[in-house]
Amino acid sequence: MALSQHRNRTAFFRYLSWAAGAVLLVLAIWFFSRPDALPVQLVKVERGAVEATVSNTRAGTVKACRRAKLAPPAGGQISQMRVKKGDRVKAGDVLLELWDEDLQAQERLAVQQLATAGTRADEVCTLAEVSRRDAVRARQLRERGFISPEGLDRAEADANAKQSSCASARSEIGQARSRIAVARAGLQRMVLRAPFDGIVADISGELGEYATPSPPGIPTPPAIDLIDDRCLFVSAPIDEVDAAQVKVGLPARITLDAIRGKSFAGKVKRIAPYVIDLEKQARTVEVEVEFNELPPDVALLVGYSADVEIVHTVRDKVLRIPTQTLLEGKRVLLYRPLDGMLSERTVQTGLNNWEYTEITSGLKEGDQIVLSLDQAGVKAGARVKPEAPTPAK
Repeated sequence: MALSQHRNRTAFFRYLSWAAGAVLLVLAIWFFSRPDALPVQLVKVERGAVEATVSNTRAGTVKACRRAKLAPPAGGQISQMRVKKGDRVKAGDVLLELWDEDLQAQERLAVQQLATAGTRADEVCTLAEVSRRDAVRARQLRERGFISPEGLDRAEADANAKQSSCASARSEIGQARSRIAVARAGLQRMVLRAPFDGIVADISGELGEYATPSPPGIPTPPAIDLIDDRCLFVSAPIDEVDAAQVKVGLPARITLDAIRGKSFAGKVKRIAPYVIDLEKQARTVEVEVEFNELPPDVALLVGYSADVEIVHTVRDKVLRIPTQTLLEGKRVLLYRPLDGMLSERTVQTGLNNWEYTEITSGLKEGDQIVLSLDQAGVKAGARVKPEAPTPAK
């Protein structure tokens, strides 16, 4: 019997070793044949600020705070062009002059008439003073009985007439001065001056051409387009649904298609008091966002297309994840460090924008979720290995 038991134990251990070998073989086959872990980028769930923003529906435009399309106040032939495209000018600088020799001749004539009127006034008023003194002496002589009443009347009448002539001559001086003022005003109408400091953006007139001011209701090309590029803002359309959340003074970020990778700080300076209703387009409200400070190292050009992101609500120190990590249905792929597998997790969200989304439940601080969702094979149940984790900014 002892021999039989010994044989049974020997057979049992032999079978056990064969089973263990088979299990190890299966495990080895599974281990070496299983798919490699996918390298993925992970991001940690952390706390920070999340902003709720409003953006424009169509591209906005960079505009100058002051831009004037200038034309001479009077029509005439351009005789002098004092500036070129791209010139910087100061307020009051002469931009162009029209032919004005006739008006200059009228001014010279008015000056000569003033001189003549002054000379005649001196003469007439001198005679009037003599006649006044004669009338005083005649009154004294009449009191002594040396002249008749008729002689006194003649002397006083002559004095009064001469005083009237003096007053008339002096009024002619005033008229002559007014004619000079009229002539000079006409000359000013033949000169186009800069109303403010700026840069000459365009010139449509040339020497010898005839320039005319625009008649009411009939726009004509301006002679000179002047831009004050020291003050710029962005005019952009905001959907009427979002307009109620926008207030003057709210902070904003400005991005330009022409300058990639940079954003500029700004604030809302004006909200149009009406809705733009254009056929086949969404109803929008025009919003103006000014730059807080023009960048010294970037040349901003009037007319650049621009986008604005207006921040209307901010929450600090909340749990947040990059918005790009969210799947449809408010789901994320959570990384399990123990087995290197991905699992799906449904979350509840709060504020969100293009960059961050607030998490109110479903994740905790320090959890790692998948950032590279567009990678093939990345899904719940996949085995992955972290690839240089990218912390949220």
